[in-house]
Amino acid sequence: MISRRKFIWGGIGIITASIGINSFWYEKLFIELNEFYIGNAGPKTRNIKVVQISDLHLRSIRSKHLELVKTINQLKPELIMFTGDVIDRNKNLGKLDKFLAMFDPSIQKTAILGNWECWEVHPRELLKIYQKHQCELIVNHSFRYEFGNTSVSVSGMDDLIAGKADYKMAMEFYEKSTYHIIMTHCPQHRDIIQEQMTDIPIDLILSGHTHGGQVNILGYAPFRPMGSGRYIAGWYKDELPHMYVSRGIGTSGIPMRLGSRAEVSIFNFKA
Repeated sequence: MISRRKFIWGGIGIITASIGINSFWYEKLFIELNEFYIGNAGPKTRNIKVVQISDLHLRSIRSKHLELVKTINQLKPELIMFTGDVIDRNKNLGKLDKFLAMFDPSIQKTAILGNWECWEVHPRELLKIYQKHQCELIVNHSFRYEFGNTSVSVSGMDDLIAGKADYKMAMEFYEKSTYHIIMTHCPQHRDIIQEQMTDIPIDLILSGHTHGGQVNILGYAPFRPMGSGRYIAGWYKDELPHMYVSRGIGTSGIPMRLGSRAEVSIFNFKA
C-alpha cells in the first residue's frame, strides 16, 4: 500500500515531468497554425492569403520545418512574410538557403530584419540569400504587390532596438493599394507609428520578437526582451492600427516554451 507521503511526492514528480515534456518538447516542436479573416473576408469569399513566419531562429532543419513548408506549399498563399530573427548567427546562412529552397518558388516572399540579424548576420550575405529565393528584404521601404485585381502594399521597418527603424522614410515609398500591411519586428514600434501616422491607411501591423514571453503563465510573461513594450502575443485591437504579435517558432536563451506554443499565422484579405 502506498503511503500518503509517497503518493504526494509521486504526484509532484508526474506533474514536474509533464511540464518538462510540454516545455522542452511539445510546445517547442509542434507548430500551431492560426487562421484569421480581415475586414470583409470570410471562409467562403475569394481571398488573398498572407502567411506570417516569425522568430524562426533557424539552427538546423528539423521535421517541424519540413512539415511547415509542406503545409504552406499546399496552402499556396499569395505572400509569405518573415517578420525578423529568421536566423541569429551568420554561420546559419547556409541553413536558411536550404530552408527557403524548399518553398514553392511561385510564392512571393518578403522579410525584415530582427535584432539578432542586425547584431550577428552580414546584411549583404543575407540579402543575397533572400534574392536567390524570390524574397524581398525590406528595410524602411515599401513595396506594392499585384495579385490579380487586388494590390497589397507592404512596408517593412528596420529593427527598433538594433537598427534604425524609420516609419516616415518607408512611407515615402508607399503606393496606394487595396491593402497596406506594416512589418516591424519589435511590437513596441506600434506606439511610435501611432504618433507618426498621417492619412496613409494601415490595415494591419505584423510583429514578433516577444516569443509570447516564451514562458507564459496564464497570460503573464515575466521575461520579455527590450522592444516588447506592453505587448506579449496575439491581437491588439484596442486602438488603430490593429496589430498581431506572433509567438514565433524558435527560442532564444533557454530552449523551452511554456504556455507559449510555437505558431504560424494565416491572414485572409478579401480579393
